[in-house]
Amino acid sequence: MTEPLSEHSADVIVVGAGPAGSTTAYYLAKAGLDVLLLEKTAFPREKVCGDGLTPRATKQLVSMGIDISEEAGWLRNKGLRIIGGGVRLQLDWPDLASYPDYGLVRKRDDFDEQLARQAQKAGARLHERCNVGEPIKDERTGRITGVHAKLGEEKTPVTFHAPLVVAADGNSTRLSLNMGLHRREDRPMGVAVRTYFTSPRHDDDYLESWLELWDRRGAEDRLLPGYGWIFGMGDGTSNVGLGILNSSSAFRELDWREVLKAWCASMPEDWGYTPENMTMPIRGAALPMAFNRQPHYTKGLLLVGDAGGLVNPFNGEGIAYAMESGQIAADVIVQAHARATPAQRELALQHYPKILKDTYGGYYTLGRAFVKMIGNPKVMKIATQRGLTHPLLMKFTLKMLANLTDPTGGDAMDRIINGLSKVAPKA
Repeated sequence: MTEPLSEHSADVIVVGAGPAGSTTAYYLAKAGLDVLLLEKTAFPREKVCGDGLTPRATKQLVSMGIDISEEAGWLRNKGLRIIGGGVRLQLDWPDLASYPDYGLVRKRDDFDEQLARQAQKAGARLHERCNVGEPIKDERTGRITGVHAKLGEEKTPVTFHAPLVVAADGNSTRLSLNMGLHRREDRPMGVAVRTYFTSPRHDDDYLESWLELWDRRGAEDRLLPGYGWIFGMGDGTSNVGLGILNSSSAFRELDWREVLKAWCASMPEDWGYTPENMTMPIRGAALPMAFNRQPHYTKGLLLVGDAGGLVNPFNGEGIAYAMESGQIAADVIVQAHARATPAQRELALQHYPKILKDTYGGYYTLGRAFVKMIGNPKVMKIATQRGLTHPLLMKFTLKMLANLTDPTGGDAMDRIINGLSKVAPKA
């Protein structure tokens, strides 16, 4: 372990202790680097999320040594139930060498804290209630060399210094904006809104995804754009929410809280998704998808997770990619740190965006095409009515949507998906 350079200096500063930042800090600290992890709120804290984790995210938790036993408060799920076009299809997570065959459910209000504490245990220095403002830049080169922040209840001004900074500060990523990195308008953006209800359905073994959202309140049933989810939390409540993509014409026209209420009103009464059973207010958040902010490395700053737009455009999943990008970034930084000259370090760091593009670029390009297609209600109608009646096709779709394939030695479906991802442009 490197000795702390000083209380306010480190080898690396990580801004944001969500899944991306805490994972980055964990792997950096584990490799012996001195890391400052700066989180603007105090744990535990709430985040808008479906709270459902696929096997891809589960694998990351296992790699970090998190105790994911049921005794430790984790609820396991067996797969995905898809509802649409009058069909109800239950699909188990695929049997793969690369990923476990189960997913998990855990509330975000303490999920993030578990990761942050794991980073602390590995040696990262966590500052909660640390609100990061402007980056500190080298006047000559424009490189980031630290950050200005306000610390604690008293909002004491402090400066933190490090030769490398990781932006893990989510979709709004003020740090990236202050370094001149703006969102790409040609990339899809999603919105998620969700709430919790006390419900007898809280103990469901499957994550449930609804491909059609119906508003049955008027004289005529109305099909709403987007998809819905119901995830049993195992604690007496269900997380019920919906996702909408900006490729839909209704994206800006509708009040999504009202859409969620309308959808819930169409549910069977005995499920309990009624206003009096709501345990939390309806909250919403943006889903930055498909590399919507680039480059992922510039002038001493690396972007991970939502800050780099790493949400999967196929299914709106962000946690797995936040954690994976954190691990990739940490690995690159550790290698760069061991280089002898600034030029050699820079060469290693410039490799980070290339690794991300090689890993996700082709798959995200396919996802962008998929998003355009399902933004068309006619295409969505045909897909739900015809696609859902073919279990083999749906098994393929599940692997595609959840990005769950074996990279080598997989079955025919894996080879097709991997092949498509390889040939698609890595934009």
